[in-house]
Amino acid sequence: MSDDASPTQDIRDSLLVPAMVLAGMAVGLVAHFAGQGEIALWGYGLVYLAGGLPAGWQALQSLFREHILDIDLLMVLAALAAALVGAPMEGAILLTLFAISQTLERRAMGRARRAVEALMALRPDTALVRRGDVVAEVPAESLTPGDVVVLRPGARVPVDGVVVAGEGLLDEATLTGESEPQHKGPGAALHEATVNLNGVLDMEVTRGLADSTVARMIRLVTEAQAARAPSERFSEWFGQRYTVAVLVGSAAAYLGLLWWGLPHQTALYRAATLMVAASPCAIVISVPAAILSALSAAARGGVLFKGGAALETLAEVKSFAFDKTGTLTTGRAEVARIVSPDMSEDAFVQLLAGLEAQSEHPIAAAIRREADRRGLAIKEMPDIRSLPSEGIVSGQREAAFWAGNPRLAKTMGADPEVDWLAEIRAENRTVIYLGQGPRVMGAVSVADQPRLTSAAAIAALRQGGVQTIAMMTGDRRPVALRIGAELGIRPDEIHADLLPADKVDLVAQLAAGGKLAFVGDGVNDAAALARADVGIAMGVAGSEVALQAADVAFLAEDMGRLADAHRLSRRAARIIRQNLIFAMSAMAVLVVGALAFELPLPLAVIGHEGGTLLVVLNGLRLLNDPIRRGRNPA
Repeated sequence: MSDDASPTQDIRDSLLVPAMVLAGMAVGLVAHFAGQGEIALWGYGLVYLAGGLPAGWQALQSLFREHILDIDLLMVLAALAAALVGAPMEGAILLTLFAISQTLERRAMGRARRAVEALMALRPDTALVRRGDVVAEVPAESLTPGDVVVLRPGARVPVDGVVVAGEGLLDEATLTGESEPQHKGPGAALHEATVNLNGVLDMEVTRGLADSTVARMIRLVTEAQAARAPSERFSEWFGQRYTVAVLVGSAAAYLGLLWWGLPHQTALYRAATLMVAASPCAIVISVPAAILSALSAAARGGVLFKGGAALETLAEVKSFAFDKTGTLTTGRAEVARIVSPDMSEDAFVQLLAGLEAQSEHPIAAAIRREADRRGLAIKEMPDIRSLPSEGIVSGQREAAFWAGNPRLAKTMGADPEVDWLAEIRAENRTVIYLGQGPRVMGAVSVADQPRLTSAAAIAALRQGGVQTIAMMTGDRRPVALRIGAELGIRPDEIHADLLPADKVDLVAQLAAGGKLAFVGDGVNDAAALARADVGIAMGVAGSEVALQAADVAFLAEDMGRLADAHRLSRRAARIIRQNLIFAMSAMAVLVVGALAFELPLPLAVIGHEGGTLLVVLNGLRLLNDPIRRGRNPA
């Protein structure tokens, strides 16, 4: 059952082999029942040539070049043994069913492998490029960073870029699975393969075709399909060693039957039947059939697993830990209140926005949006230093301006508990302090809202058997408790005032009690993602850091798909167990029948090939269980 690519394999993957085999089998059977034995032999000979020669050649190549004993060799040897004992019809039936079943298996498995082809099909071949006053159509592969692409209504985005002029709605369903069109204006990021629904947009290219979102998705899906899950590695290891055992056992059975006094032809026939009955094809193919189907179903829903190992591990997860800001919440916080006794609100916001000019944190973005709303010019402060989970500092010693949480205020020698800030501290919102040296100049409160899909996702996880759900944040505990209450997270599951190192330590503690998945944004939580048994990054379309940091990547910011992915992984694990139990049970029944009840070779063939097809089809059921779409994330 080798998947190695070669000219011989290409021939076997075509419909030519089953067509020739069926034609030869039809001629042989008609001639046999018509009493034309010589013509029947010609028909059976065609079956042996068309069905046995490519399979035998491939098996010999695997044996001598790669030192792999291919299961196909068992089928060819069994057919030859049948011919040697004067039962060419039984051997022809074996090769016919074997060729047909392999063709059906490869075509069925091809459905699970077409995820990459579907991604490739999303790419447009050409793009309209603006050069001065001229717009020219060029091949998409020739686009380089800095080129300006014109997107007319209905055009598909050729590469990743950013809008520099115009605004309109973009359909991102093909990439992220979002059903609702997304509004895009100047400064908004555009991802390859999404569709411009209305308006005319000018987009500056930020990545070439080789580094685009779809290119990274293709690499990720390809690597995931090539990576072996633990159960796949076991089935492959088992298949190799068991195949040797089958050959040795069949030879021993032949010699034993001869010693028992059976005629040579009868002993060889029963040994060939045993070889077919004991072949582990169904065991070897049962796991990849389910794994590939689940990976493809997830990819169609905008969820990318980095291989079968991540899929299998997620099925075992009983505890989930979440970053708060940007994961459970929208990450699009808004300034709610400004308090400063010595500065106007505009001057205060302008100074604060200058400190936060280059920060990627969602709260910094909220402050910059407030400055834009007020029409204030943002002037970046010099000598900026970012202190993770604390804030921003500009300058040195007592003259340094700073903005951040109470920990940073205390680090700078300032008192965040001043009386005139008591009211803003009591609001259960995130508070950012602004100061210079040891003096607090004021504060702003920022409100972040839970995603619309977060509460339902957490409830679905609990219904799915998840025992522990933890929320981790560097924010103040009153703020975390407010968000947790809205999401259905218990107070004892909420961990606040955490530094990045604290998150990693807490993840390690939770993981000690069983498999743990950590869900974050993939940028600020890279260490925690790496420490968890399964790291899950949300909303990573266009983010190289997130794709590298996580074991599972969600292209859209839709928490609802998390429960779907967990359910899909558990269903895949159940189907793998079903396949293995069925395959081993069927093989045991066939072996007992071959040894004790003189099972005819054709029945052994039907049982073997039928069982193999059944486990493949059972695995392919996962293709019809994709991650659901159609939610409206906040």
